[in-house]
Amino acid sequence: MYFLAAPEGGESTHNPIIPIWQEIVVGSVAFAVLCFVLMKFVFPRMEQTFQARVDAIEGGIKRAEAAQAEANQLLEQYRAQLAEARTDAAKIRDDARADAEGIRQDILGKAREESDRIIAAGKEQLAAERATIVRELRAEVGTIAVDLASKIVGESLADEARRKGTVDRFLSSLESTGAR
Repeated sequence: MYFLAAPEGGESTHNPIIPIWQEIVVGSVAFAVLCFVLMKFVFPRMEQTFQARVDAIEGGIKRAEAAQAEANQLLEQYRAQLAEARTDAAKIRDDARADAEGIRQDILGKAREESDRIIAAGKEQLAAERATIVRELRAEVGTIAVDLASKIVGESLADEARRKGTVDRFLSSLESTGAR
C-alpha cells in the first residue's frame, strides 16, 4: 500500500481520503451555526406560513360549508315562499271565481227583478188599456143599446140617468151571461 506509507523525504502529505481535522471542526461549527439559524429563524417562519396556509384552507372550507348551509337554508326558504305564493295564488283565484259567481248571481237577480218589474209594468199597462177599452166599449155599446132599445120600445131614452141605468143593467146581464 503505497499511498498509506509515509513519504520519503520526511514531508507529510495529506491523504485525500481522510479529511483534515481543522476542516472537520470548521465544517461542524458552520453546520451548527447553520442549523441554529435555520431552527431559530427559518423553521418557525416556515411553520407559521404552513399554519397560515392550513388555517386559510380550513377556514375556506369552513366558510364554504357555512355558505353552502346558508345557500341550502335560503333555498328551503325560497321553496317555502314559492309554495306559499302558489297557495296564495290558488286562494286568490278561488276567491276571484267566488266573487265572479257572486257578481253573476247579483246581475242575474237584478235582471230577474228588472224583468219582473217590466212584466208587472206591462201587465199594469195592459190592465189600464183593457179598463180604458172596456169603458169605451161600454159607452159605445151603451149608446148602441139605447138607440136600439129606443127603436124597439118606440120611446126616447134621452134622459141621461135613466139611460145610464139601463146601459149598466144591460152590460151587467151581458157579463153575467158571458161568465157562465
